[in-house]
Amino acid sequence: MPVTVTPQTFNYVFYDAELIRSIAAGLLGALGMSDHEVFIDVDETTPLARINCTVDDAIHIHADSGAFEDTRKPRQQSETATATSLGRVLLRARDRLVGGFGEAPADDDLTLAQVAAWETYCIGRLQRFGVPVNQQRWRYNFRNRHGFSDASDAAFEQIWQSEGLTWGELNAISDTSVASSAH
Repeated sequence: MPVTVTPQTFNYVFYDAELIRSIAAGLLGALGMSDHEVFIDVDETTPLARINCTVDDAIHIHADSGAFEDTRKPRQQSETATATSLGRVLLRARDRLVGGFGEAPADDDLTLAQVAAWETYCIGRLQRFGVPVNQQRWRYNFRNRHGFSDASDAAFEQIWQSEGLTWGELNAISDTSVASSAH
């Protein structure tokens, strides 16, 4: 299925719509999701790094331009940031579609700890797909939501290395980590 990127020509940032499309298509193939139509809308007017995804008949991704930006070169696109940002929302979409995450709350209803746990799960899998990631960045994000403790680090490692978790399993690991850090 096709991947459509909007806008086709960027005016405020130096991004390449074809590169975004190509990275998304490659990820869809690697994730076994090539049969899904994807629409990627990039808001180039904001440097924020938010990215979200909705799924209906197609996958709709809305990204603020900072999600694809090279942090060392403002307004320049980073292939790695593009792959990481797209990969994590595509994995969340796949989890919801076929991966035992049907009972997961809507993205807006997730707690910060749940978001951090799910992102850890996605980024760990992306790394195994060959996308270069900064594990320490994601470990720090996880610790900020689950506490700076040995139990939190063990939960991070368990989630990072996991394949085939369900929402219930992921949420239980997250909840246990939060509870052990509260003591």
